[in-house]
Amino acid sequence: MTDKEKKQSSIDDKLFKVKYVSDEESHLKPDAIQCLVCKSKVCTYICPANVYEWDEENKRLIIGYENCLECGACRIACEKKCIDWAYPKGTKGVTFKHG
Repeated sequence: MTDKEKKQSSIDDKLFKVKYVSDEESHLKPDAIQCLVCKSKVCTYICPANVYEWDEENKRLIIGYENCLECGACRIACEKKCIDWAYPKGTKGVTFKHG
């Protein structure tokens, strides 16, 4: 197993221990117009939980907000600064388990 495979395995193991309670509405709201002109699509690879995926055929961002770790990396890295990001409401969102 390569170092990269070990690191990915370690991340996957840790993500497996995360519990989500999804809200019915996304707390991640990028500006679709800005996403169209974004060159880097950095959100699609900076997110540790792979929440964002660019759909080239339909020219739109697919957001799996239910898996968001609430780290904020996407809004910090976004070259257009166009992600309206908030914590999920009430008891919704991520819960980290120890161990």
